[in-house]
Amino acid sequence: MEKELQTMTDLQETDAAAYEASGADSLGAGNTEAEKSSCCCGERRKTRSEKEYKDLLNRLSRIEGQIRGLKGMVEKDAYCIDILNQASAASSALSSFCKVLLSSHIRTCVTEDVREGHEEKVDELVKTLQKMMR
Repeated sequence: MEKELQTMTDLQETDAAAYEASGADSLGAGNTEAEKSSCCCGERRKTRSEKEYKDLLNRLSRIEGQIRGLKGMVEKDAYCIDILNQASAASSALSSFCKVLLSSHIRTCVTEDVREGHEEKVDELVKTLQKMMR
């Protein structure tokens, strides 16, 4: 368990270092709207606050640990119900991650784009919600 926690910490530090090395301002200050939503090759991007960034990475690290746990359970021939319970917990954690990210997206990206007259962002959101509800 201690080794797994250290590995998760190492992954978070590596991700944070890569994020900072990318030139992204962790608070989003100083970036133009064009820089926030795209880069030179047309990729869409979002600069997140440091708190949001760390929260999302922590959630993903926990989910990653749960998935590794599932793999280990299968490798150790664990009882089916125990594996299913762990899979259900991982699924719930991923669902929670999506809800947090979706909430942030609506409060920031969608709201800002609608204020700027980009109504197509609402259509994009509706399509995404329809996919998530399948």
